[in-house]
This record gives sequence, C-alpha cells and structure tokens, in this order.
Amino acid sequence: SILLDVKPWDDETDMKEMENQVRTIEMEGLLWGASKLVPVGYGINKLQIMCVIEDDKVSVDLLTEKIQEFEDFVQSVDIAAFNKI
Repeated sequence: SILLDVKPWDDETDMKEMENQVRTIEMEGLLWGASKLVPVGYGINKLQIMCVIEDDKVSVDLLTEKIQEFEDFVQSVDIAAFNKI
C-alpha cells in the first residue's frame, strides 16, 4: 500500500474536485482507498490518499506522473509511506 500526498497550488483549489480527478485514474492492479485532507499551513490543505498496487502491474512513477497531469489542481505528488505486503 502507498500513502500519497497530493499538494494543490493554493487555498482556492477545489480539493473535492482534485480528489475526484485523482480517483478517475484506473489501471489494472490499482485500488484506491481512504483519503483525508491534512492542513499544511496558510489555509492550504493537502490530499492524503491511500492506494494499493500490484508491483508487477503498476509503476509508482507512472501513477504519480498521471496524477501530476491534472496540472490545474496538482502542484506536486509525494510518497508519504510505502508498505510492501
């Protein structure tokens, strides 16, 4: 499982829409999990979202690149935690 930190551009970013966009990403071997908004300061929240991937089917680099393609919403994507099962 992977915990991703998805950071918006500013406090005016529609975080619900950003999460909806991220969850539209579908790949064989990818399962989205729980998410929450975490304050980072100055009224800005980041989206923390869990996902489970199958190593041999999903590239983490490709997944983060796909999230960053939502450039109207997403400033950056970081891996907060990575657990191999």
